[in-house]
Amino acid sequence: MNKVRVRQLWFAATLFFSLMLMLIPMPGPLAPFKPYWPALVLLYWCLQSGDRVTLGMAFCLGLAADVFDGALLGEQALRLTAMVFIALRFRSRLRFFPMWQQSLAVLGLLVNDRILLLLVRVLGGDPLPPAEFWISPLIGTALWPFLFLILDDLRARLRIHEA
Repeated sequence: MNKVRVRQLWFAATLFFSLMLMLIPMPGPLAPFKPYWPALVLLYWCLQSGDRVTLGMAFCLGLAADVFDGALLGEQALRLTAMVFIALRFRSRLRFFPMWQQSLAVLGLLVNDRILLLLVRVLGGDPLPPAEFWISPLIGTALWPFLFLILDDLRARLRIHEA
């Protein structure tokens, strides 16, 4: 297989795997601790290869996540598109931050994602969520260094580098 095809397959596989992780059911008390996997993997790809990740691709991934999850169609598409827009806008700075600063930036992006989710749901007529609603961005921030290092290591082992 040529290198371009391997890169495309690896990119698609990580995004598909993130959608599958999103579908794993959690017991009731642990549900608020579930990170938003598609956002984390998409942020990784935004930082590593910004030319591959576009707003249209983020929107399509969000629509797929909406269909898989059974959520309001367009809800996750809006959230992922906004997150990718911000990440791509500040990509050149975020890439060179130390890991702790990068984690704080990811926290800001995930909190922004939660605010958008809150707005969509409240405007849709849902009541305000409980305080546990805000735990997921903290869990995603704690997992970010590990996810980043794992995906980077796998990418290096497969010798997938951008041309």
